[in-house]
Amino acid sequence: MYYHDKRLQYPVTVEKPDPAFARMLQQAIGGVEGEIRVCMQYFFQAWGNRAPTTKYRDMLLHTATEEIGHIEMLATAVALNLDKAPTSLQEEGAADGIVGAVMGGGSAKGAIEGMIHKNLLSAGLAAMPVDSDGVPFNMSHIYASGNVAADMYCNVAAESTGRTLAVRLFNAAHDEGMKKMLHYMIARDTMHQEQWLAVIEELGKEASMPIPNSFPQENEDQQNNYNFYVTSLDGSYPEGRWTAGPSIDGKGEFTVFRNEPLGDEPVLGAARPDSGAQAEQIG
Repeated sequence: MYYHDKRLQYPVTVEKPDPAFARMLQQAIGGVEGEIRVCMQYFFQAWGNRAPTTKYRDMLLHTATEEIGHIEMLATAVALNLDKAPTSLQEEGAADGIVGAVMGGGSAKGAIEGMIHKNLLSAGLAAMPVDSDGVPFNMSHIYASGNVAADMYCNVAAESTGRTLAVRLFNAAHDEGMKKMLHYMIARDTMHQEQWLAVIEELGKEASMPIPNSFPQENEDQQNNYNFYVTSLDGSYPEGRWTAGPSIDGKGEFTVFRNEPLGDEPVLGAARPDSGAQAEQIG
């Protein structure tokens, strides 16, 4: 169960509402890099966690719940930035944005929709669970595999792309209140990256590889588990840590293999009479 406090996790203030920035903030709510994504990802990882102890489940629940607060902050920020958004072409302030968009090569229709369409018509000038283009977040980017190590690497990627987005929003912000909110959210993304990396370290880091480490490695193809496949016609390849020396997990040696067919040409044969194929396809 969960408890709610009416106060925000961190102050959210807007001195000069900016409908265009409100639309940008929607990416941090409902985009693939956004807060709904990480919130739901951590919840489902926690709810499905199986282990001798609830240590990692408990940790994930704390952070997932924190992310609810981030969604609340961003939703508040969107609403505040839409506070003085024009709701028709006749309103003062609408013309400037439209003219600017057209002068920049855009269309008046696009400029109007960008400022008022979804958030006005569907939410009454409030935030929505959508990205900056109005596409609803559909949960297809929620990764909860049941393997705690795999999930932690997914979480590092999620927080890394989320922090990248937050930095871009910080750089795009003109309002001091928005910059303060984002500088806090960037800091939390820093912690969460470190948090998931700390779990990976506890699990053994490189020694826990390859994932899942419960599968007997002698059952995999020993001729193809640590060789870098070269697919260029001339056989050239970028040399790096991955082309020579001991593997990262210390269980093999990196080598280079010039890719060549190891199998035969697939021949499926004639089509079935009941498959809906042309008569010429049926043997």
